[in-house]
Amino acid sequence: MKIMKFTAMNCFMAFVVINCATPAFSTAGGLIDMGYGSRGGSMGAGSARSQEPIQPIPISFDWNSAKIELGKKLFFEPRLSKSGWISCNSCHNLSTGGADNLPSSIGHKWLFGPINAPTVLNAKFNLAQFWDGRAKNLKEQAKGPIANPMEMASTHELAVSVLQSIPEYVQWFKEVYEDETINIDNVADAIAAFEETLTTPNSRFDSWLNGYDEKISESEREGYTLFKGKGCVICHNGFGVGGNSFQIFGVAKPYNKDTQTLGRYNVTKNEKDKYAFKVPLLRNIALTAPYFHDASTWDLSEAVNIMAEYQLGTTLTDDETNKIVAFLRTLTGDQPPIIFPTLPPSTANTPKPVRN
Repeated sequence: MKIMKFTAMNCFMAFVVINCATPAFSTAGGLIDMGYGSRGGSMGAGSARSQEPIQPIPISFDWNSAKIELGKKLFFEPRLSKSGWISCNSCHNLSTGGADNLPSSIGHKWLFGPINAPTVLNAKFNLAQFWDGRAKNLKEQAKGPIANPMEMASTHELAVSVLQSIPEYVQWFKEVYEDETINIDNVADAIAAFEETLTTPNSRFDSWLNGYDEKISESEREGYTLFKGKGCVICHNGFGVGGNSFQIFGVAKPYNKDTQTLGRYNVTKNEKDKYAFKVPLLRNIALTAPYFHDASTWDLSEAVNIMAEYQLGTTLTDDETNKIVAFLRTLTGDQPPIIFPTLPPSTANTPKPVRN
């Protein structure tokens, strides 16, 4: 929840210097016309509040249904993991806001991950994936956990051999990709295609943006006004209310709760990127505690106050905090209506799970 103050001109100039908004818009495609190919699109330009920095989540039905269904099966497929137990849904639980509601996820042999798992919901609106942005898109991200020894602990070769040993998967991949030989690129592509459908439109705030004033209360509207006036919206904007840029955690005051996680620096090796993290999406934020990369708080009010202190250099009154939190709760949208897929059985040739 990276936020910076822009109520005075000198703060605005500082914001320009650290490239909070303009690079975000140019990288992610802007507020209204963000490039997501045939699966994206823009919405709300003709609505009553089309110029607001936050825009309603676009609704698209332009999908490859066969690929989506294959990706859905793979998202819930535990045999992609070495143990045969962990699936994508284990850490990005679609029943609990697309996250696992743990400080860090539990991986192979009960290993704990080093960082809080972000939600998969609306992840298509991120300029990159993972907190440090090491994956440029959802397809690239989907490959990572499969081969990560602390997560699914398999290898790409083993995961593919599991799928190749199951006739139903061979047939489904042939139908979608016109190739009887399964490869990890197509596995990741199918998972990413499914994940792109995991958006949460029709929040109460989206309804307000579309002109339905009665959908949010006076206190919630005041919270949005504070959210803009305090500077939060500079980094938390667009369809996802975030995800458009990388920002230093500790702009106004050094963040001393976690000095070991270096964030974007691990990717770029550039000193200026130390402690920089991808600005998280605030859609459905009420569902995805604990908060921040280090999961340092479970309380949304405390998270707002931490941002005010470390990013804005200010202290909010209790009334201001309560109103901002009230606004944030209006960002919870329709959760994807998921029916768990029925997965095909293993065969005699399917590699057996390994738990140790």
